[in-house]
Amino acid sequence: MIVAIHQPQYLPWLGYFDKMDRADAFCHLDNVQFKKNEWQNRNRIRTADGWQWLTVPVIHRFPQTIDAVEIDNRKPWAKKHLRALAVHYGGAPFFDDHIPFFRETYGRTWQRLADLNIHIIDYIRKAMGMREKPVVRASDPALINEPDPTGRLIDICRHFKADAYLSGQDGARYMDMPAFQRNGLDVMFQAYRHPAYRQRYSGFEPCMSIVDLLFNHGPDSLSIIRNEQGGDQ
Repeated sequence: MIVAIHQPQYLPWLGYFDKMDRADAFCHLDNVQFKKNEWQNRNRIRTADGWQWLTVPVIHRFPQTIDAVEIDNRKPWAKKHLRALAVHYGGAPFFDDHIPFFRETYGRTWQRLADLNIHIIDYIRKAMGMREKPVVRASDPALINEPDPTGRLIDICRHFKADAYLSGQDGARYMDMPAFQRNGLDVMFQAYRHPAYRQRYSGFEPCMSIVDLLFNHGPDSLSIIRNEQGGDQ
């Protein structure tokens, strides 16, 4: 049993879904400190000029955890994001397949950032045909909330009765590696090789939001993430 754990991001990049795909169980790490204007409340989409940010405005009170962060709905962010998707992906091959979900999502009033992010992530993993697996939130009262960062990861792995933890490629820099060994857990490191694929505009911009791949390649998206086939730039 391999477990992956990651903060819930807004419209994550391909590597986020690669980690989720490689794991047998996944945990949204939503009870750690929020970092404003990183990937938790914004991401990038492809445009004719390269790329642009889509940012969800938040009401942030340091040192809030991600699950406590509220969205600033005084700003018309949802309309702007939906309009940006329509402008830059309206001619993409699979835009019509997925835009109804985004219309419905952006038509709702979201209070918490984590709820929005996880809602979108859940749709996209299913839309790509990722196999079903246990998915939990770290803030769930059923999970032990160990304050030590490595201890928290180990406790989540224990919750799933896992024997391996899939870490990001830089995990060894901040984790207590011997602690995993003492708890009978192997640590695997993600080394994601970003694929090139056909985008709507000429040239290729890597590390875009997953929506860039989904609108352009639809049912082939997961195979491209897995590098099982090229994306025909």
